[in-house]
Amino acid sequence: MAVKGKEPSFEEALKGLESVVARLESGEAPLEESIRLFEEGMKLSEVCRKRLDEADRKIEVLLRKPGGVSTETEDEGDLSGKDE
Repeated sequence: MAVKGKEPSFEEALKGLESVVARLESGEAPLEESIRLFEEGMKLSEVCRKRLDEADRKIEVLLRKPGGVSTETEDEGDLSGKDE
């Protein structure tokens, strides 16, 4: 995963999630490691979901703007419709 305190990018999280899934599917991990891997996978899955939601919101804003160009900052986007 990424440096502690900094969330990974979508691509980093997806790659990590794929690695976790492969390890769990192999059936070779002991129970304690499997539980840890599952927890890590859930966190990575949440990062991916969050990044996809952010991208979806940005696309929606762009589609509503004349010419498809948004001058809205990320902070303004958070104020206008973030459901977290």
